[in-house]
Order: sequence, then C-alpha cells, then structure tokens
Amino acid sequence: MPIDTSKEEDQSDAADRRARGEFVRGVSGFRDVIGENAAYPAEPGRYHLHVALNCPWCHRVTLARNVLGLQDSITLDVAFPNRTGEDDPAGPNLWEFAPDRLASATGAPLPECTFETATGHARRLVRDIYAAEGSEERSVPVLYDKKTQTIVSNESAEIVRMLGAQARGLGSTLSDDSLPALYPLGPAHEDLRSDIDALNAAIYVAINNGSYKAGFSGKQDVYDTAFDTYFEMLSQLKKRLRDGRSFLTGETFTEADLRLFPTLYRHDPIYYIRMKLNGARILDYPNLWRWLCRVYALPGVAESGSLLHCKQGYFGRSWNNVVPKGPIVPMPYPQAYLHPELAER
Repeated sequence: MPIDTSKEEDQSDAADRRARGEFVRGVSGFRDVIGENAAYPAEPGRYHLHVALNCPWCHRVTLARNVLGLQDSITLDVAFPNRTGEDDPAGPNLWEFAPDRLASATGAPLPECTFETATGHARRLVRDIYAAEGSEERSVPVLYDKKTQTIVSNESAEIVRMLGAQARGLGSTLSDDSLPALYPLGPAHEDLRSDIDALNAAIYVAINNGSYKAGFSGKQDVYDTAFDTYFEMLSQLKKRLRDGRSFLTGETFTEADLRLFPTLYRHDPIYYIRMKLNGARILDYPNLWRWLCRVYALPGVAESGSLLHCKQGYFGRSWNNVVPKGPIVPMPYPQAYLHPELAER
C-alpha cells in the first residue's frame, strides 16, 4: 500500500538519510478509529487527550477539540513543554507531566501544565502510558480511552479526522449550524474533499514536516532544499488566497486550514529563528497574514495553543535555556494575530 504523504513520510533508508543529515519523522504505531472499531464507540466523556502545547502535531488535535465544541466531553492533560534532562532518573528526552516544574522563560510554573489524570495511575512520563501496553513509543499526542484503559491513536491527522467525523456522538456542544464540517462527506462534496486531500499532502510535506527538515537538518544542502520548498509553498498558498477567499478551499474552514495553522502560528515568533526559516515573516505575505488572523479569531482557536509554551519548548532546551522575548514590532505575539491590518503597514 502506498504511503499517505499527508500523514507520514516514507521510511525507506531512514537510517542512512538521518546519517546524511536529514530529519526523518517516524511513523505512529497506534491507529484505531473511534466509531469504526466497535471497541471504541463515539461516547461523550469517554476519551482523553495527552498533549504538549508547544508541539504542532498536538496543536492540530487541540484545535479540532476546540473548534468542534468538544472541550466538555474530551478531557485533557498537558505535559511540560521541555522534556526530561540528562539528570532525570528515567533518562533524557521524555515528555513529563510536571505542573510544578519551573519554566526558564518565567521562573515560575506554567499554569496550563497538569498531572496525568486519565490512566488512574498518575503517570509522570508519557513513555509509561505506552509501556503499559507493551510499546516503546513515547510521542504526543495520545488519544486515550478511559473506559478500556487503552490508547486509541497517536497519529494526529487521524485523530483530527475522527473527531470531525464523530463530533456529534462524542458530545459536541455546538449547534448543527455552527459545527464545522472539517472534511465534508457525500457525493456533493467529492471535489472539495479532493482539494482538501491535495492541500493536506502538499502542506504536510513542505510546511508541517518541512519546517522540521529545515530546522533539524545536519547538512547545508538538506537545509537549503527544505528552506526553498517551504517558501515555494508559502508563495503558492499566497496566490491561492489572492482571489479574496476566506479560507484555503473557499468560504468554509476545513481540515486543510486546521492543519496549516499550527505551523504558521509559530513562524514569525519562533520558526523564523529556531528553524532558520528567515526568508520572510508571515506578516510579509498580506493574504496569508489575513488568513492567519481570520483563523485565530474563530471560536476556540486562541485557547487551543500557547506561544509561551512554544517558546519554552523550542528555546528552553538550548544549551543555556534562554528564551527570546520578542518579537515586539509591530507588536507582541499572539496579540498581533488580532490585527489583520498590520499586513498593510
């Protein structure tokens, strides 16, 4: 079966590619689907998410939870944005639930961080949630079934899709008129789904995963290719929005918009520096900036992420743990996302 390039990348020669300086993202191992597997019916209050707010793959999932009105029916635990250090008894580079841990950016705990509450065992490490099922995986997000005490999925794109498909059964509080159809079904929407699928694949390769290929590359030529591909895709998206449409596929917010947003939300304040994507800011693309502000203004979107967690996560793991304070011009972020008119300056 050919790989779905809107979700994951080809693992062929992964070890050799990593040795040549390329960042190669692994493949998620838990791929069940709520509403399709009889073991996981769509029920309000049954499911839980383990996330880190700095992680863009988690951001997709918290976005879907919020825009679909599932905040009251899908519970949430938030890990600290930096993973464990070399001095941790369990070892380094592990996601941990540590609400009392101090952030170097503020010198204080981050109020959004929580203890782990879904398993009944108050796990400190995400690794241990997997280990209970015999898995060596350790990534977030995790969609967890509190009734069977099992992991449903840890593939963010598939979690987004199933939350959208099962939103009503999962307990969405939104009315039918305000519940977005992120991936509309039925013959009438076949062309729209094809457009969403094509956008998802292109955005994943060039933007979502492409930003990591640039930022975590180990060779100049690998970085150069990822950099060029990223900005070529931004130019294509800019042209797509040139006709005045509100969202990527027209006047309706869809899965394509949801999957692009977490990366562009991080671009100006973080990826411009950390991922070496300093070719331009999103603010330098008026159509994309207005789109970014339009999505940010949707109900639930602003609350789905945290730039403080992002800064702490991306910069707080550097050699000296110093977190940049900016940008401050034309104004601090994320407040800037409330001002689409800044693109006209």
